[in-house]
Amino acid sequence: MSARWADVGSLKAGGKWLEYGRLGPAPAEAPTVVLLHEGLGSRDLWRDFPERLSAATGWGVCAYSRAGYGGSDPAALPRPLDYMTREARLVLPEVLNAIGFERGLLMGHSDGATIAAIYAGTVPDPRLCGLVTIAPHFFTEEIGLREIVRAKQAFDSGDLRARLARHHHDPDNCFRGWNDAWLHPGFKDWTVSDALDGIGVPVLAIQGAEDQYGTLAQIDEVERRCPAPVERVVLPGCGHDPCYERSEWVLRELSRFCADLDHAPARPGVAS
Repeated sequence: MSARWADVGSLKAGGKWLEYGRLGPAPAEAPTVVLLHEGLGSRDLWRDFPERLSAATGWGVCAYSRAGYGGSDPAALPRPLDYMTREARLVLPEVLNAIGFERGLLMGHSDGATIAAIYAGTVPDPRLCGLVTIAPHFFTEEIGLREIVRAKQAFDSGDLRARLARHHHDPDNCFRGWNDAWLHPGFKDWTVSDALDGIGVPVLAIQGAEDQYGTLAQIDEVERRCPAPVERVVLPGCGHDPCYERSEWVLRELSRFCADLDHAPARPGVAS
C-alpha cells in the first residue's frame, strides 16, 4: 500500500524534473521529515511508511525520487563514482528550497542515508535539527559488493528488471546507474567517512543486525566520528530494510527522537 499523498507533483533540481509527494502539516505549521530513498527505491516505494510516520510524530513528511528513479527524469549515465556527494551538495539543497523546507530532519535509507549524512556534514543549514540514517554506508565492504553482484545477476537473467519496471519508468536507467557505479573497480576505495566529522545535529543511526549489504562497522563509524550526539539502534533479526521489516519498532524510535528534537533549543538562525 502506498502513502496517500496530500500533494504530489514535480520540482526542478539539478537540472532535472523530480517527482515528489508531501503529506501532513505544511512546513510553516510543523517540522518536516524529508525522506531519501535507497539505491533502487523511489518516492512510492516508501509504501505507507510516510503516512504512518506523520501520524506518529505530528510532523510533515516529504519524499522525492532522485533522477533515474520512479517517475523522475532519467539520470545521465554512467554515474560518476562520487554521485552521492554530488546529490547531497548540488541537488538536495535545491530540493529543500523547492519544497519550502523551514525546519526538520533528513531521514535516509541506504544510499539515501549516505546522501543525508553528507549533506548534514558538509552543507551548512541551520534549518536542519536532526538526522536519521537507516542502513547507511560510508565505505565499501565485501559483504555489500557480493550482494550487488547478485543483484546484477537477478537483473540480467532473473525477474528483477520486471519487478523494477512496476515502480520506475526506466528500470534500466534506475538499475544501471546504481549497479554499474558500485561494481566499478574504482569504487572499492570509495569512502565518505570524512563527512561525518562535520555533523552538528543529533543523529539516530538504525541498522538491522542481519543487514546483507553492510556490517555494523557502518554505524560504528557514525558513533566514532560524529561530534554531535548519536543514538544507535540495532534491530535483531532484521535485514537491509528496517522500515519494512520492523516498521513498528522504527516508528517508535522515530517518534521518540522527533519528540526530543521538538523540545530542544532552536539552533542559531532557526525560528522557534
